[in-house]
Amino acid sequence: MADVGTAKTAMPAISPLAGEPIKRADAERLAGVLKAFADPARLRLLSLIQSAPEGEASVSDLTAPLGLSQPTVSHHLRILTEAGLLEREKRGVWAYYRLVPSAIAAIADLLTPPRKRATKKAR
Repeated sequence: MADVGTAKTAMPAISPLAGEPIKRADAERLAGVLKAFADPARLRLLSLIQSAPEGEASVSDLTAPLGLSQPTVSHHLRILTEAGLLEREKRGVWAYYRLVPSAIAAIADLLTPPRKRATKKAR
C-alpha cells in the first residue's frame, strides 16, 4: 500500500488483567485506544469498513450510512487511525481506510483474562 498512515499508539505489553499492576504509561496508551472505541459512531465505522466488499472504504462511502457530515466522519476516522485501529491509504484525491486486524486482536487479547486466553488457545 502506498502512502499508508498507521498508528503511533503502541499497545501495552501487559494486560491490566494479568494479575500484576500495569505501568502508568501502558495504562495511558490502552486508555487512549479504548477511548477511540468508546463512541457509537466509531464502532459503526469499524463495522462498516470491515463489512465493505473490499474491506476498505472512503469517507464518501461512510457518510450516508452513518448519517453524519463529511467533516464529522473524517474526524472520527482520524481518531481511529491515530489509535492504530485503522490504516489510511491515499489514492489520488481519495483516502481509503481499512482495519488493522492485529490491533483489534491485541486489544481483545489484553482485555481477555489470562485463564480465558489459555482456554481459547487450547481449543
